[in-house]
Amino acid sequence: MSSTIVFAQLLNGLQYGVLLFLLAAGLTLVFGIMSFVNLAHGSLYMMGAYFAASAFAYTGSFGLAVLAAMVGSLLLGLALEFVAVSRLYRRDHLDHVLATFGLVLFFNELVRMIWGSQPVFLQVPDFLSGAVDIGGFTYPAYRFAIIAVGLLVAVGSWLLINKTRVGMLIRAGAVNPAMVAALGVNIRLLNAMLFGVGAMLAGLAGAMAGPILSVQSGMGESVLITTLVVIVIGGIGSVTGAFYAALIVGIVDTMGRVFLPFLLRQVAERSFADAAGPALASMLVYLLMAVVLAWRPQGLFPTHR
Repeated sequence: MSSTIVFAQLLNGLQYGVLLFLLAAGLTLVFGIMSFVNLAHGSLYMMGAYFAASAFAYTGSFGLAVLAAMVGSLLLGLALEFVAVSRLYRRDHLDHVLATFGLVLFFNELVRMIWGSQPVFLQVPDFLSGAVDIGGFTYPAYRFAIIAVGLLVAVGSWLLINKTRVGMLIRAGAVNPAMVAALGVNIRLLNAMLFGVGAMLAGLAGAMAGPILSVQSGMGESVLITTLVVIVIGGIGSVTGAFYAALIVGIVDTMGRVFLPFLLRQVAERSFADAAGPALASMLVYLLMAVVLAWRPQGLFPTHR
């Protein structure tokens, strides 16, 4: 197997990892800091993809499509927080799961009513439709753009959490919200802002994934499961942990799906390798999570409070 294939799959894993981070960054803020289990986060990712596809079809501008996805998801997240989520903060986690699972069903049916049951396609913008040459190796420019966007969000998230007054209030509110509220901080507004930012990042992830995936009802469920794995591996509440864990999960999942069937063919019959390889590859990230939890139950990069 050539080094070119290995390098290409490493880049694919990195690109998948930063997409997972865009989802995990918002979810870890809501789940780890606000202690709210939001199963509807994948639906916000889906809605962002639909917002982007609709805006692109109407304007023909990919930049406006991404902006529409971010603004639409932000407003939708704020509306959800005001109407439903804010009433559940003090409830049990089981109530969070049941309520947000209901929202998942609602949004899946909503997109079928508005956009239909057939997949919607979002085109790669013309200026990113080519390939980048790296010493004779070519790689799609759009996938590099996804990596760049993910890295920018990672740097911005780190600066927000660690270098701003808002970040200080977020960290303090996660440790002792009653004390922060007693000091005059509007915790309800802070929680709404966090939920809205998380929704906006999910919408951004949906917009960036749209050109390489089909935009369809239910597209958020499978990626949500992987995002939860990322959060558990990285450490609940840790944005830095979510970033590193997303890269690890992205590379492990991509490399496993490509190379594990090939490796099995070297030690077993081809029919068995072709049948067992994809199944074992799909289990790799969950096995990784199990090993991490057995070794470090708090995750690889937990927050220090």
